[in-house]
Amino acid sequence: MPKVTYIAHTGESQTIDVPAGYSVMEGAVRNGVDGIVAECGGACMCATCHVFVDEAFLAKLPPIGEEQEEMLNATAVARRPNSRLSCQIPAIAALDGLIVRMPERQT
Repeated sequence: MPKVTYIAHTGESQTIDVPAGYSVMEGAVRNGVDGIVAECGGACMCATCHVFVDEAFLAKLPPIGEEQEEMLNATAVARRPNSRLSCQIPAIAALDGLIVRMPERQT
């Protein structure tokens, strides 16, 4: 199981084993991580699971699809080059140790 570290905008962190086949968003929701709202449940339709991915992992992520691109332009906190929707990040072995930071708000 890949480990994912979620860092709140306050600096508090939580490291969670996220089962393969889940998304980073699902790992957060199922473990009560504050800062991931996930209003749409992972359908890439709400941008309330916006995260900033640690630069060391960007090249390992799947390419941003058209839907994610559109939703990243509608986030509550300004998009950055390392912004992604956590519902679109799969928990895979190549991302073991992934670090994501949550913005100060999602809505």
